[in-house]
Amino acid sequence: MTPMTPADPVTSADPADPVTPADPVIPTRLVVHALVREDGTVDGAELYEVAGALGMTDQQVRLCVKRLVAEGRFTLEGRGRRSLLRLSGAAGPGLPATPEVDFVRHAYRQDRGLEPWDGVWHLFAFAVPESARTARDALRDTLTGLGAAPLQGGLYVTPNPIAPYVRGAADSLGVSSALTCLTSRDLDSGGTTDPAALAARLWPLPRIAARYEAVSRLAEAVLSAPGEPAGPAERARPGAEAESPMSRAIALAAAFSEAMLPDPLLPPELLPRPWPAAAARARAAAAWDHLRATAPGNGPRLFRLYAEAVR
Repeated sequence: MTPMTPADPVTSADPADPVTPADPVIPTRLVVHALVREDGTVDGAELYEVAGALGMTDQQVRLCVKRLVAEGRFTLEGRGRRSLLRLSGAAGPGLPATPEVDFVRHAYRQDRGLEPWDGVWHLFAFAVPESARTARDALRDTLTGLGAAPLQGGLYVTPNPIAPYVRGAADSLGVSSALTCLTSRDLDSGGTTDPAALAARLWPLPRIAARYEAVSRLAEAVLSAPGEPAGPAERARPGAEAESPMSRAIALAAAFSEAMLPDPLLPPELLPRPWPAAAARARAAAAWDHLRATAPGNGPRLFRLYAEAVR
């Protein structure tokens, strides 16, 4: 696995943390990348139609396209709805703001019972001076991005073996000498020693689980949807665009990313049963399979990328 950079890193548990899930935020950039077809192109008419169905204005789309072209990620032929975007060499294979494929696969292996916990806690301590605050903050972000929770100032813990990635980050930041890594099977935090109780104490499990409610809901919408409107009259029906397979797929991708990016992926042995995230990921996998099976031959590669990642 390689480190993720969550938009909202999971920190220690707080009983006051809100657990009410919000609708996923869908960046315009994600819509563009999600519509890239297997031949590396994005149809302008489809882009504006799907973005509009998701509540985005034409101006938002134009500005986003302009930025992507300026960054060298796409080339543009034509204008507006008659345009064609084409991936350039700088675009890379992945989607923006989405979980690393290895993390997604690891989560599904955990859900299937293929990654049992060995009972070892991995701890990391560092003391970086204020003069190197940027490096200190980056190292902390690496740890939280990898799912580690703070025990106290400068000391973090996780049940996952992330030491190679933490050491690599410390080395690249020039603070290797300030990092200490250790393991333990005997962790006591505030008098709590039971592993599951420690997980509930150190990670905000209700908030993590709540993020997956949108994944379950949107995956179910994909699986229960009647399909693409058949003809012009049906496509013109109010609300038909918002119900299109592509808009549902993008909403699901956004919700999946929002849930997965800050998830510390704790072993099942440390989590309540049943764990909502596992059920949500299973529904999402079924939804991606359905979307890929019903997509046209040169449909968006989004369906294939997600379907392959959950294997």
